[in-house]
Amino acid sequence: MNKSELIDAMAEKAGLTKVQAKSALDAFMCTTSEVLKKGDKLSLVGFGTFEVKKRAARKGLNPATKKAIKIPAKNVVKFKVGSKLGNLKK
Repeated sequence: MNKSELIDAMAEKAGLTKVQAKSALDAFMCTTSEVLKKGDKLSLVGFGTFEVKKRAARKGLNPATKKAIKIPAKNVVKFKVGSKLGNLKK
């Protein structure tokens, strides 16, 4: 499913227009990004938790040259699945 398909599904399930559903999805993504940039975590009970974790610097290997390289530390977004999302049944 891509973004436009998700917007269509959201609009249908929530009884919204596609424009309203797109606006809601864009607001969710923007707010989530702002929360994570501040270093906070976002918990949606039953769905999951988004949070920023620091990935330590490490040594790597350039596959083309086989030379050792230093990979710098960086922050990455982690998602932990909630109970309702994790228990999907067919």
